[in-house]
Amino acid sequence: MSNIINLIESNPEILSGKPVIKGTRISVAHILQCIASGMLVEDILRGYPHLTRKGVLAAISYAAKELQGEEVYPVMTVK
Repeated sequence: MSNIINLIESNPEILSGKPVIKGTRISVAHILQCIASGMLVEDILRGYPHLTRKGVLAAISYAAKELQGEEVYPVMTVK
């Protein structure tokens, strides 16, 4: 699985250094937003035909790896 994460790059010249799928200007965050909105991998690939399944999976893997070990705090609402 570590090889798939090599499909992600961060370059200050592309989207201000946000992690993107190599060879594209499609950010990891955008892929995650698509999935969060209910899109399936197949939907994403149809919408972005220059992406590959490996690229989408790399974005998900990258995000998961980045979040490992982080502390999560509950959001408090003010009434």
